[in-house]
Amino acid sequence: MPATVENGPPAGPPRPAPRPAPRAARASGLRSDAGRRRLVAAAFLLPALVLLGALVVQPIGYSLYRSLFDRSGDVFVGAANYGEIVRDPTIRTALGNTALWVVLAPTTATALGLIFAVLTERVRWGTAFKLLVFMPMAISMLAAGIIFRLVYDHDPQRGVANAVWVGVHDTFAESSAFPKARPGRDSPLEPAEGGAFVTRTAVRAGVPVMLPLVGVAPEDLPAGTRTAGVAAAEPGKVTGTVWQDFTRGGGGRTNAVDATEQGFSGMRVEAVRDGRVVASATARADGTFSLPAAADGARLRLPGANFRAAYAGVEWLGPTLVTPAVIGAYVWMWAGFAMVLIGAGLAAVPRELLEAARVDGAGEWQVFRRITVPLLAPVLSVVLVTLVINVMKIFDLVFVIAPGAVQDDANVLALQLYRTSFGTDADQGLGSAIAVLLLVLVVPVMLVNIRRLRKEGDR
Repeated sequence: MPATVENGPPAGPPRPAPRPAPRAARASGLRSDAGRRRLVAAAFLLPALVLLGALVVQPIGYSLYRSLFDRSGDVFVGAANYGEIVRDPTIRTALGNTALWVVLAPTTATALGLIFAVLTERVRWGTAFKLLVFMPMAISMLAAGIIFRLVYDHDPQRGVANAVWVGVHDTFAESSAFPKARPGRDSPLEPAEGGAFVTRTAVRAGVPVMLPLVGVAPEDLPAGTRTAGVAAAEPGKVTGTVWQDFTRGGGGRTNAVDATEQGFSGMRVEAVRDGRVVASATARADGTFSLPAAADGARLRLPGANFRAAYAGVEWLGPTLVTPAVIGAYVWMWAGFAMVLIGAGLAAVPRELLEAARVDGAGEWQVFRRITVPLLAPVLSVVLVTLVINVMKIFDLVFVIAPGAVQDDANVLALQLYRTSFGTDADQGLGSAIAVLLLVLVVPVMLVNIRRLRKEGDR
């Protein structure tokens, strides 16, 4: 009888185990899956690749091609346009200024951002301060340029920078109130060294001396000035009057004090004998003065300090300072950007490390220099590289802030590219060569950024 299993169906022959698929079939299937995934990825990337080719690759290729032709685009000149870049002094200035921008602007903005981020962590109103520092990022470059064009105005009545600078200067070195005063017609005064004026003859005690001047507008006279008075004769003393010998509306007598003429309050008067000052005095509010008996027989001198031109401040937009001034405007805009990124990195720094260093006796400067900054090094490199790429193409600030007379002195490559390629004297061959040069200068910074991103992706 055939063998049976209790309470079960009859046992049959064992089933064979499934045989594995051939290796070639498995590899073919994997290749097929990978191919499908690549096709799907390519389908999604195709629109972006088309746009990238149309907006980036094609213009780069055409700029490279166009840089090999002359102004008209019909004559092949090879590398002649690149040689012109080296020979043209204006383009060389633009290269030098661009290098200055790359060195100063990113490092200054990053350093300020680091300082602001660290300090605002310790104050209660740090968030409000960060908001104020970051607000310039909301302003366009054009608007910022207009703002700083006014800030750097040379007139202290309009330019904030010079208003502050002149105020500080005048606090320690008061400017003259009579910079344009000079002797009038038939005056008893004559010019002397150092911008001074002296009497033509020696003066005598007891005989009032008249020292008339012209050239100062009535509204520019010092505060507290009064109507000129006639000095009374004093025995043993030299007296006199120094005043504005001009009657508004005409009339009046020359070299004589008239009823409506103003005294030169605060004018310095010196008695000089044999090249030495033997006595001095300061004119009163009505222009009268009195010198001791030592002035008898001396000549009176009005020192050049009385007529020194008023301090007008710094020529921020002059040939020397225009580039640092524009860099200052850029830093004002981008320090907030650096501060926000560095602040985000600072929030991720383990507080245990900082507290442990303080417990071990490290000072705040040591904690900052040896712990905070090294831990923030990746964030600092991101900010620095981003700003370097940004300043390589800076254009608007320089174009708006720098006046036309000094635009060559403030020139940068991006601005020179625009000035060369467009306008009445356009040379698109040379402009394309400048564009290619700018691309070549940006590429190393981009490669550094790509390498950094790869390293972060491998972690």
